[in-house]
Amino acid sequence: MQIRQKLEDMADQFTPAERQLVSVLLADYPFAGLEPIQELSKRAHISAPSISRFVAKIGCAGFQEFQQRLVQELKEGQQSPIDLRNDLAGDSTASVAAYVRSVEALNAEMVERITPSQFERLCDLMTDPKRRIFMIGGRMSDSIAEFFVRHLRQIRADVSHVPSDPELWPEYLLRMRPRDILLIIDFRRYQANLARLSAQARGRKTQTIVITDKWISPAAKGATELISVPISSGTIWDSYVPAFALIEAMLVAMAERDWEATKQRISEWDKLRDEPAAGMK
Repeated sequence: MQIRQKLEDMADQFTPAERQLVSVLLADYPFAGLEPIQELSKRAHISAPSISRFVAKIGCAGFQEFQQRLVQELKEGQQSPIDLRNDLAGDSTASVAAYVRSVEALNAEMVERITPSQFERLCDLMTDPKRRIFMIGGRMSDSIAEFFVRHLRQIRADVSHVPSDPELWPEYLLRMRPRDILLIIDFRRYQANLARLSAQARGRKTQTIVITDKWISPAAKGATELISVPISSGTIWDSYVPAFALIEAMLVAMAERDWEATKQRISEWDKLRDEPAAGMK
């Protein structure tokens, strides 16, 4: 089990001092936990012996093992398809039926990870007409963000896809107002510059929603909502099907929240699409 998940699952078992330590660890995960124990002690205002007892409480033999596990998580978060293939036992070839079964298992895991209350919060944020919505993804996951944008634009106004070229980001950052939403989709082999974009958006008091995997994108630091979806398919390729399933479920729920308004917008949208260009007969 990931250290982060362990911290979240055991939240009710920690003392006030330990909860303070957890807050420091999660605020800059996993890097805060890789600092020397004396530095972590100063940041969290908790003694080094108390930190040693804490890591034992979460199942580590000592602070060194705690850090080794964090380093392993970092390595897993940067694995390439070649690395994934090397970790497999033998040939990873699978039939369509076998692969679909593995994806079904990922979808079932995703449903367990995302609580109904978090799903409702996400839909509330994304349908609030007072908030502008901006979205971007990583090198591969940006296609998911663009898919989300194209559909959400038919439900509500003020939805923008932030281009991948960072030279264009200032234009979008300047549009962002307090309480607007920047949604980032970023999976392992993370897009490093998305962490900078996220920090700049938060500096403008824009709220960030990050959809990532269990190793957690650096862009998730300080996020208003963090959604961790399972992606490990047991092959050389990570599966983005659970991320698409989550987004499609959100789109359905958001469209139904005010169906009459959604219906009117789609009708007007389609009318403009079907309208012949000026001067054409």
